[in-house]
Amino acid sequence: MDDAEVIQRIGALVEEEHALERSTASSGPDENTQQRLRDLEIALDQCWDLLRQRRARRQTGEDPDAAAVRPPEVVERYQQ
Repeated sequence: MDDAEVIQRIGALVEEEHALERSTASSGPDENTQQRLRDLEIALDQCWDLLRQRRARRQTGEDPDAAAVRPPEVVERYQQ
């Protein structure tokens, strides 16, 4: 997945997240929606991490295609 594809994926995930939030704004999310929102948050963290890895590898002269998606337990530990 190249940078443009990662950015496109981030956009799609954000759109879905916002749509879910809007659809449950008045009544609050049910259990399934809450789980989907958590899944989206993790997927977004993974995509942002992958994009940062690719950019860092490119800046250091390494192959950005060697970057890999890290597991949720890794990206969820990062401090914002």
